[in-house]
Amino acid sequence: MAEEIEALPEGTRIATHRELVKRFSASGTTVSAALALLTQRGLIVSRPGAGTYRTADRRVTPTGDTSWQESALDAAGPHASPVGSQRDFKAHAWMGTLLTPDPDIVDLSGGYLHPGLQPLDALATALSRAAKRAQAWDRPPAAGLPELRDWFAADIGGGLGRHDILLCAAGQSALATTMRALAQPGEPVIIESPTYQGTIAAAQAAGLRPVPVPLDTDGLRSDHLDQALTRTRARVIIVQPLFQNPTGASLSMARQHEIKAIARRHCAFVVEDDFARHMTHDDADPTPPPMISHDPDGTVVHIRSLTKVTSPNLRVGAIAARGQVLARLRSAHLIDTLIVPAPLQLTALEVVTSSGWRRTLKALGVALTHRRTVATEAVTATFGDHALALRPRGGYHLWVSLPAHLDEQQLTAAALAKGVAVTPGTNYYVTDSNPTRIRISYAAAPSASDVADAIRRLAPLIIEP
Repeated sequence: MAEEIEALPEGTRIATHRELVKRFSASGTTVSAALALLTQRGLIVSRPGAGTYRTADRRVTPTGDTSWQESALDAAGPHASPVGSQRDFKAHAWMGTLLTPDPDIVDLSGGYLHPGLQPLDALATALSRAAKRAQAWDRPPAAGLPELRDWFAADIGGGLGRHDILLCAAGQSALATTMRALAQPGEPVIIESPTYQGTIAAAQAAGLRPVPVPLDTDGLRSDHLDQALTRTRARVIIVQPLFQNPTGASLSMARQHEIKAIARRHCAFVVEDDFARHMTHDDADPTPPPMISHDPDGTVVHIRSLTKVTSPNLRVGAIAARGQVLARLRSAHLIDTLIVPAPLQLTALEVVTSSGWRRTLKALGVALTHRRTVATEAVTATFGDHALALRPRGGYHLWVSLPAHLDEQQLTAAALAKGVAVTPGTNYYVTDSNPTRIRISYAAAPSASDVADAIRRLAPLIIEP
């Protein structure tokens, strides 16, 4: 691709993602990773809504030989860490879902709201008001603005106060900081199987050893959890309590109590990644409260973020914990991030304390309900009645089973060639797996009709030869 693009004049629009998949007979994930590398090199630039273009030539005479870096970056070098503690920064599959797709690609892979679903007017007003505040450019407290910590404490519930809250740069930062604070390199960490790609990436980047534990319709299986903790002596368990990514499963109250009791018995922390709390659909039954709300002993470390329901740029979230563990988390956060910028914190505070915040969440719930209904109907019509084991009434995605004769990687590439981006199921497993599943997101596409049309466009690809 680099050789082909280098020959183009400046400003030339390069081939679309779909065309590149066809031309190089590569998977969509591989093409996305290649485009990311070429962007880093400055060879191309992506313009949202317009496409990807050749940049201006910036010919610089090489001043050195960087080939030595290959051996210097080799984790298996002579001074390597003990086996099992090497940090791994390979996250190409996950990064592929963050790339801006070409305008002719319907994005059924992304994890953020399409701008049409974002509260753009409220965000613009909040940012303007925040910038006028006197403290907007002062250094905020290390733990975060007291007023915003108060809001998060009340929003999470369970009798938490501002001193139990640490503000952070949204969910991914919270996951990375929490894992590094609670576990040492080389130690095991219990994760759901399958699970969010960012959890796997954060664990491996911290040099931890992810230990997968299976799920059922009520969430993480407590019997397997007990066995895994006994076998590995892990001190950290990562769970997604509501509308788990990618399966959509939610922890029942009974399962919550079981997991918490097992963790307490093994002296382990439960990290509760509550990313979808405010993405409950309009027709959902009442959701169980967070695990931390009935955890006076400090077993649970809770993570909550505003990013999923506002904008990927409002990177503000909170870590909640009871006991001395919060001091450890605060120190780790200070080292990792130092502070969350005051303008972002103040913007978040303006958004969540505005009179329209609840209406915003209500409108989002209605919109996601409609999109889910449309998506499930299209999936059933395209893939069959048994394609969905769960039809979650929250979150933004469906975990779709494929017919046995299909290869998910080939299907993903073929779907991209038809102008549809989906995520292969293997991206959500830490071990080699052939789940014959794909994840379909219905929040990143422009409209519900786009979602339905894109899913139905896949029908010719599943016909058995």
